[in-house]
Amino acid sequence: MTYKVAISFDRCKITSVTCGCGNKDIFYCAHVVALSLYRIRKPDQVKLRLPISETLFQMNRDQLQKFVQYLITAHHTEVLPTAQKLADEILSSNSEINQVHGAPDPTAGASIDDENCWHLDEEQVREQVKLFLSQGGYYGSGKQLNSMFAKVREMLRMRDSNGARMLTLITEQFMADPRLSLWRQQGTGITEKCRQLWDELGALWVCVVLNPHCKLEEKSCWLRQLRKWGEMDVCPLEDGNYGNELPNITNALTQSSGHSQDSLARPRRTVFTRAIEGCDLHWQDSHLQRIISSDFYVSPSYQREGESLLFNSQGQPLWLEHVPTACARVDALRSHGYPREALRLTVAIINTLRLQQQRQLEIYKHQKKELLQRGATTITNLEGWVGHPLNPIGCLFLTLTEACRLEEENCLEISDAGDSKPPVYQHVPVVTGSQDGDESYLSLALEVALMGMGQQRVMPEGLYAQDKVCRNEEQIIARLQDLELDPVLVQTLRKQCILLLEGGPFSGLGEVIHRESVPMHTFAKYLFSALLPHDADLAYKLALRAMRLPVLETTAPSGDVTHPHHLVSVVPSRYPRWFTLGHLESQQCELASTMLTAAKGDMLRLRTVLEAIQKNIHSSSLIFKLAQDAFKIATPADSNSDTTLLNVALELGLQVMRMTLSTLNWRRREMVRWLVTCATEVGVRALVSILQSWYSLFTPTEATSIVAATVMSHNTILRLSLDYPQREELASCARTLALQCAMKDPQNCALSALTLCEKDHIAFETAYQIVIDAASTGMTYTQLFTIARYMEHRGYPLRAFKLASLAMTHLNLAYNQDTHPAINDVLWACALSHSLGKNELAAIIPLVVKSVHCATVLSDILRRCTMTAPGLAGIPGRRNSGKLMSTDKAPLRQLLDATISAYINTTHSRLTHISPRHYGEFIEFLSKARETFLLAQDGHIQFAQFIDNLKQIYKGKKKLMLLVRERFG
Repeated sequence: MTYKVAISFDRCKITSVTCGCGNKDIFYCAHVVALSLYRIRKPDQVKLRLPISETLFQMNRDQLQKFVQYLITAHHTEVLPTAQKLADEILSSNSEINQVHGAPDPTAGASIDDENCWHLDEEQVREQVKLFLSQGGYYGSGKQLNSMFAKVREMLRMRDSNGARMLTLITEQFMADPRLSLWRQQGTGITEKCRQLWDELGALWVCVVLNPHCKLEEKSCWLRQLRKWGEMDVCPLEDGNYGNELPNITNALTQSSGHSQDSLARPRRTVFTRAIEGCDLHWQDSHLQRIISSDFYVSPSYQREGESLLFNSQGQPLWLEHVPTACARVDALRSHGYPREALRLTVAIINTLRLQQQRQLEIYKHQKKELLQRGATTITNLEGWVGHPLNPIGCLFLTLTEACRLEEENCLEISDAGDSKPPVYQHVPVVTGSQDGDESYLSLALEVALMGMGQQRVMPEGLYAQDKVCRNEEQIIARLQDLELDPVLVQTLRKQCILLLEGGPFSGLGEVIHRESVPMHTFAKYLFSALLPHDADLAYKLALRAMRLPVLETTAPSGDVTHPHHLVSVVPSRYPRWFTLGHLESQQCELASTMLTAAKGDMLRLRTVLEAIQKNIHSSSLIFKLAQDAFKIATPADSNSDTTLLNVALELGLQVMRMTLSTLNWRRREMVRWLVTCATEVGVRALVSILQSWYSLFTPTEATSIVAATVMSHNTILRLSLDYPQREELASCARTLALQCAMKDPQNCALSALTLCEKDHIAFETAYQIVIDAASTGMTYTQLFTIARYMEHRGYPLRAFKLASLAMTHLNLAYNQDTHPAINDVLWACALSHSLGKNELAAIIPLVVKSVHCATVLSDILRRCTMTAPGLAGIPGRRNSGKLMSTDKAPLRQLLDATISAYINTTHSRLTHISPRHYGEFIEFLSKARETFLLAQDGHIQFAQFIDNLKQIYKGKKKLMLLVRERFG
């Protein structure tokens, strides 16, 4: 395919493009790129001509006529109408065309005062952003928008004035996102993916307005735009909420009183607020100018009054601006293509941070005693640097590490983390006036990351801000893990860790921290792993210190009167407002698990880690997870178990048992089973111990049905290869437990207790007695029938009969309960009594008559009792008569009468509300009743009378009575 491509230039920049392919995108099509490259590589092949107006100017009248006629002939169909129209206008003296001197020239370029900028297809930018936003984070649209942001940064770095223009177009589309008003109406927060994009947008604007070389009119134009967006109702707020949250303390930097002002009085902070504030910053400060323009700017040998704030004692320059703001300047310098300047300012900021760290340490040494006694501290860093909208620590770290990157064949940084190799760094010495030779930008990067991560800060308000703290922390740690720790970096790491441990209230790892302090678990886990090979003592000291989570351990303080302006207002009910608490607790658990793994085989270290877990972790499921972790590490598949760690696992397991004993926990069964497995692994003494102290660990049901049953199982005995005395000791403990549980909860434990005591006569008798004693009060008929069946199965029919009789007294079966689950038990109990003999049958029948009012069940029992002679169980010493029993004599007479009267009552009950579709069923029921009536001597007379009676009482039900006559006369 051949395409026609036109490109216009102005002062070496492409200002417009057209191509016959019709492809529209933010980027140039391949054909425009091809033509541009051709023009760059073969400038002499593409003829450079004067503007056409110049050429025309050199022609005489004849040449001009010739030129126009040839032009029209070459394109007569397209050009002729236009030519005709123009000719008419030129010949008409008062036409518009004749009011203007000269004529346009499309080949002449812009005038000298016009701004020149790259060609940017604005419509296309709008369309693409709109499309990506409408996909709401699906199909990788978030990635696409991030690459557009990266494009803006690239333009800024190339000092292309389109960067701000493109960002404006993107922002307009973001503000027009229809979801914003929807989220606002519903009062829901913006979705997570979208929030991150808004954050990046806000940070980019800060970069744009901090351009060190922008014109004032540009800045005031941006300011107007930013204010306009910020004032719109739908504009997202900085802390990610639509104002339904408590005040965000990022604004509390200058609070005059102990409680933060009413949220209404506080200005509304949107994602653009920081950029708007950034418009007030300028670069004119002479000290700042000197810092960024020279590597060798040091203090003069004699310092004038007031200059002590500008340099440290080594004479290196300091920059005392509010840290996030100073870092925003660094980001702006980096983004606008001033890497050297960004590096110089970074070094000045780090020198300032170091000096502050030293001073804070000295202040703390004076207050230490008082703070330790009080056990509480205020927080002076009201604005945390980690999770901050401007990401100050990440910015300094990147600026420093970029200066140390070994570029492999000048590869471009791949923004998608998926396929990029970890960067390779080398030490680049810091260039300064004072020759402190062993410092490199790489060791500074590590140092500043550790300072920022270790800063003590209050947990911010709102789910989004809290989530951002976790995310930012993970990002910084991921970057730190890319650093190979050589001796220089290890020295930096150790030095900074010691400072953090001693750092008092300014460090999140100091001895005393504020109740609302952001926990240091994730950070400490990194530090622990990094330090362990080089200084194990320091690694453990640090990780153990970081294990605390004070918000769960103490109640809110009433307020610290000594430093009212430092205290963040603490609303007493704020504790549940720690939305990320679950995540933080699991990070605490991760830290503990890392220490347990490392301490394997070291008795002393394991004990201190165990104590820290028991003191600081408050969630039973996390302690259970740690116990399981410890158990896994202690019992590797390929070698022997580690006893010290196994014991730790067991102790943690026991703690979980005690914690969850009185609270319901859905994983409780799993936990109990696991504990028995763990104790088995530890050995017979552990099993004896849990059996003996069962009441503080398990419910009676768990103790009998899971614990003792597992301990007594064949598998356990094989696993431990026990000798006879050990087996006996375990069995005796299990029996004692069984009897204690049966006493405490006979309903649920009696059967298990009997099973566990089977092999010991005395224990078995005791368990049986407990059941008998509890039968009248504490047990249901189901439980008693179950135990009775068990007794029969074990060969104790008389005991089974006794329990079945007790069960019958608890039962009540109404006339219509002919499918009741207890029917089988009743039939079984009668069959058992019948098999024992006449006396037992005579004893159970009155109980049956009293408890069962269901005619069909009674007739079933009656039928079974008349089929065979009683006493077939063949109990030694008893004589069986072998004669069938008569229904006319006791005890069956009583049963027969009860059955007949049950049929009569049931019939009347059924007839009170019977519908025609049940007539057939009712007639069958009467037929069954007749069979029972006929078992009595005068049964046929009784039945006839019964039918007559029915015909009298229910004569209104004509159709039914017709059916009755047909069947029964």
